[in-house]
Amino acid sequence: MYSRILVPLDGSPTADLALHHAAVLARLNGATIVLLHVIEEMKHSNGFERPRIYIEEVRPGFLAAGQKLLDEAALRLRQEGLAVETVLLESKGERVSVLIAQQALTTQCELVVLGTHGRRGVDRLLMGSDAEQLARIAPVPVMLVRQSQSVIVTATPGQGGTPA
Repeated sequence: MYSRILVPLDGSPTADLALHHAAVLARLNGATIVLLHVIEEMKHSNGFERPRIYIEEVRPGFLAAGQKLLDEAALRLRQEGLAVETVLLESKGERVSVLIAQQALTTQCELVVLGTHGRRGVDRLLMGSDAEQLARIAPVPVMLVRQSQSVIVTATPGQGGTPA
């Protein structure tokens, strides 16, 4: 059903949970997982440093941390026998949801699996919801994964007493 699944990562527990669900789907479908990390330039700039300082001192650290996040997740998935690609992007003021939607097309993914932080009330009003925005504008289906208090258990055929 899906041959390519896009999974945006931000290092949060909900992103890890989304990655887990995407891995299950990838195993069942023989799909490739495309891992995406977006560095939000404005989020990491305090607005007071000179552009040269941001470019020469701040930005390289964020690029390295983003690549490390992608590399570590890719290694885990490859050790599980899954095919993985990685994409590291920098936002130049665009909403993250727009960049994710564009990457779904660029990387020819048929599904986006995204962890959502589940903000409510005033936080949601003030912060907005990239997950909700993505669900509205994405050119492909979007699976939103929320972290819950319960333990999620999945079984694959032939394991844990399930028929092979």
